[in-house]
Amino acid sequence: MQLGSPIKYLPGVGPKKAEILEKELDVKTVSDLIHCFPYRYIDRSKFYKIREIETATAYIQIRGVITGFRQVGEGRAKRLVATFTDGDDFIEIIFFKGLNYILDAYLLDTEYIVFGKPNLFNGKFSFIHPEIEKPSPDRVTGFMPLYHTTEKMKNHFLNSKALQKLILTALKSIDRNTVPETLPKYILDKYHFPNASDSLVRAHFPQDMASLDKALARLKFEELFYIQLAILRQANQFKSKAMGHPFPVIGHYFNTFYKECLPFDLTNAQKRVLREIRNDVRGPGQMNRLLQGDVGSGKTIVALLSMLMAVDNDYQTCIVAPTEILATQHFESMSKMLQPLGLEVRLLTGSTKKKEREIIAEGLESGSLKILIGTHAVFEDKVQFAKLGLVIIDEQHRFGVEQRSKLWGKNIRPPHVMVMTATPIPRTLAMTLYGDLDVSVIDELPPGRKEIHTEHIFDEKRPALNNFLRKQMAEGRQVYVVYPLIKESEKADMKDLENGFEAMKQVFPEFKVCMVHGKMKPAEKEAQMQEFVSGRANMLVSTTVIEVGVNVPNATVMVIENAERFGLSQLHQLRGRVGRGGNQSYCLLITKYQISSDTRKRVEIMTQTTNGFEIAEADLRLRGPGDMEGTLQSGLPFTLRVADLSRDGQILTLARDEASEILKSDPMLSSADNALLLDQLHQKTQNVVNWSFIS
Repeated sequence: MQLGSPIKYLPGVGPKKAEILEKELDVKTVSDLIHCFPYRYIDRSKFYKIREIETATAYIQIRGVITGFRQVGEGRAKRLVATFTDGDDFIEIIFFKGLNYILDAYLLDTEYIVFGKPNLFNGKFSFIHPEIEKPSPDRVTGFMPLYHTTEKMKNHFLNSKALQKLILTALKSIDRNTVPETLPKYILDKYHFPNASDSLVRAHFPQDMASLDKALARLKFEELFYIQLAILRQANQFKSKAMGHPFPVIGHYFNTFYKECLPFDLTNAQKRVLREIRNDVRGPGQMNRLLQGDVGSGKTIVALLSMLMAVDNDYQTCIVAPTEILATQHFESMSKMLQPLGLEVRLLTGSTKKKEREIIAEGLESGSLKILIGTHAVFEDKVQFAKLGLVIIDEQHRFGVEQRSKLWGKNIRPPHVMVMTATPIPRTLAMTLYGDLDVSVIDELPPGRKEIHTEHIFDEKRPALNNFLRKQMAEGRQVYVVYPLIKESEKADMKDLENGFEAMKQVFPEFKVCMVHGKMKPAEKEAQMQEFVSGRANMLVSTTVIEVGVNVPNATVMVIENAERFGLSQLHQLRGRVGRGGNQSYCLLITKYQISSDTRKRVEIMTQTTNGFEIAEADLRLRGPGDMEGTLQSGLPFTLRVADLSRDGQILTLARDEASEILKSDPMLSSADNALLLDQLHQKTQNVVNWSFIS
């Protein structure tokens, strides 16, 4: 068979299974199939004796014979028990379904290999529905691959074992000399990588750990290398062509604000980031910068000073926030800080009245309105700027790339771009998602901040929790109580939220409790938020709508109900809503007593550190990179089939360094040695919309 042959023609597949493979795994050809890699391996090289079984957690295999069958129980409780011996000891194999098939399929006193996970019950080990096969030359004898499958695949007899057999058939049916080499010889030699054909075979059917390690190292490197090569080449080309708006002047507005209006001294980290931004915007090129900073690190003041650089050079600037609450907060704080300078600032959201919209439109088109703060409303076609020089996107992951691209159509020459996030991004993820952006990190909190005390509390301790909350509110502090609201179980979650709200009102009748959730009308939500922000309400019961941006310095307690239903990064974001004033603040994670080991790890990490970057790395390790972006940030067509960003940071760094070195000496990949690289890049990027120019 040829690598490009349709998968339905592979022996053992056929039209129906081919349809399932295409729908579930996007496998259309033989080549697609052999590039579906295992997610883990089990050592099938060792045979255990029954007396060696010590644990009920690991897969093992035993060689022996079935000496007898007996049926136990009646009706639904009916089961078949086989007695199996390795020649010295005996173990039971238990079947709950397919009993007649089992009796017909397996013979007494015939050698079989039993493979499965032993179960321990009443002090005795047994197997439940293990894999049973006769010894054969085709049997996997080294490390057995396990493949991801779906419920639909299993319903059509395409489990991991079946997929393994199809891949073996595919590898036997092709001429391995036709497997194209995808890395140049000088890279293979430099890192002692096996060739493409050998790597494929070893990745699916390794005979030992050494051959598996070499195959996986090559495949992971290749996957990450081409991502980095494409990102860096694209970024280099963009930087050489993109013309921005030079801001040569640091003038009246910036200097006056810096010297007379700054509400606090900048940290060294903030000053360093401002210098990086200044170097970007003073020249003719376009700035494309990612600004990372932990919750409360002072990104907003850096954004404001950057906007004043634009205004000093007679350009317009806008900051776009994902929610009306956050946009309004930016508007109120920036308007107040800029008041001494006499600079007009306008707010544009979905709730902005028609008359105000007309005033904003006139100011933008004439160029008299220099600073606009808004939400998605800024993306509308009718919002046009006369001279847009700088765009700042706050909490950029909340916006779709196509959505943000609309801002670039408002100028003939694209504005400078800064995207900000308070969600620290692990280094490996940043190098992949944002590899074509320059990165600034504010890694220093303002002085005087007290560390937030984080504690795990079981639901049974609620009376003590309520006493603590009452004491805090009696002392004039305010409290957040957050419930999860997840689409899959929206009705149940909403009920929990509303029940929690009613319970808090009953428990604390002497205090004012208000509620906010995403299903409210904007005006109603805003009114409730203002009750809390103004201090008239003592407690805010909410969903994660308050996760980003809400700034209430008097709030000292964050209670997170059902904390097991939140990811680490989200827990950290919620915790960042408190600790913004001078008082000691607390984050209390509420769970039931019985929780999973993953939940326990997340909670332990939260109680041990408040460092957002440490938490982001831990979150990546626990959850994996997952679906990193809907429309990929850099427009690159990659699905990681082998590499794992949570574990393969070293290989990623190696791949990026190699890509960078190659492009330094051959930016266009025009040399004969790099012809293969150029060809591979064209193949991998030919069907991709290029969004890279909009960050």
